[in-house]
Amino acid sequence: MSSMHLSQFRRWFLSSPPAEWIIQQLRELLIGALRQGPIPQHVAFVMDGNRRFARTRQIETVEGHNLGFEALARVLEVCYKSGVKVITIYAFSIENFKRSKYEVDALMEMAKVKLSQLAQHGELLDRYGARIRILGQRDLLKPDVLEAMDNAAKMTSGNRHAILNVCFPYTSRDEITTAIRETVIDYSKPLQAYQRPFSETHIRQNIRARHLHDQSSSSKDHHHHHTSEVAAGAAEAQTSDAEGSTSSSNTLNPDSAHEQGLRDETAYADPETITSETLDDHMFTAGNPPLDLLVRTSGVERLSDFMLWQCHENTHLAFLDCLWPEFDLWTFLPVLIEWQWKQKRLEQRKQIKVSHTPPAHQAVSSPPLKAR
Repeated sequence: MSSMHLSQFRRWFLSSPPAEWIIQQLRELLIGALRQGPIPQHVAFVMDGNRRFARTRQIETVEGHNLGFEALARVLEVCYKSGVKVITIYAFSIENFKRSKYEVDALMEMAKVKLSQLAQHGELLDRYGARIRILGQRDLLKPDVLEAMDNAAKMTSGNRHAILNVCFPYTSRDEITTAIRETVIDYSKPLQAYQRPFSETHIRQNIRARHLHDQSSSSKDHHHHHTSEVAAGAAEAQTSDAEGSTSSSNTLNPDSAHEQGLRDETAYADPETITSETLDDHMFTAGNPPLDLLVRTSGVERLSDFMLWQCHENTHLAFLDCLWPEFDLWTFLPVLIEWQWKQKRLEQRKQIKVSHTPPAHQAVSSPPLKAR
């Protein structure tokens, strides 16, 4: 029997009801087994290879993207059923606007239709309680596309079990730039209820007031010395008035001097308090768990300006040779198993490190010196 006939027979068998039932039962069994171990809470996908798949199958590029969306639906179901809470997909890069107008328009139209289908009541996202979030430069989208995406996000806004982040259009450099810009804006706003008890004005006036108070208290025992001290204090107060730094009433009243110092100063947040967590709060993915796993198909081993900030020391990167329309549970399963194995190894190393660390109260002391 020729290879063509074998291929046709295989497709016929796999599409038959008994084979589909067996495959479905096996899929459920495997997903149940996966749930017995640790599950990544945040998974990102670079869905690469749709155009190459279309070329190799000699079909339209748009059809390749449609098949890629079907692969996405399969992967979403596997992830949500396994217990993944957040999925982030690289749906459209800002750089993709450089492609032909025909392909860009087709991708925009497909995004409108497919996201609406995903968000409908009873469909995939509704069944698993996932809501859509659109991440990226909204200003680059046409009004009809933006409206359709906002409607899809609104339809799923009540879902609280999981999240689908759709990066469209997006690049990580743009996200980081936006986060820095918003941080600068926040730190450039004057603080409304600012109190700075250690301002120079307050310290100077408080010292003068306390100095005069001490001089006045000691006058009972040293009357003549007190007279000279008060005269010196009065001269200093007059000099201060001439300089315009404080009034005589403020000089004698530390509290009023403090209030005057607060009125004279415009305060801003200290830029020294900016940390990586500050930028985290301004990223498009703010509030999401850390990125555990990033998967890219098509055999290309680069991030292509995707999730550069979110990738950290424990993010597992998986670069697969298959094209995205071919991606399914059987391709994804080894990736999840490898991630689980690495997580167990990481936990073991942490436990060993903790077990070898002496408690804080058991400080290591040097042996006593012997007397000679």
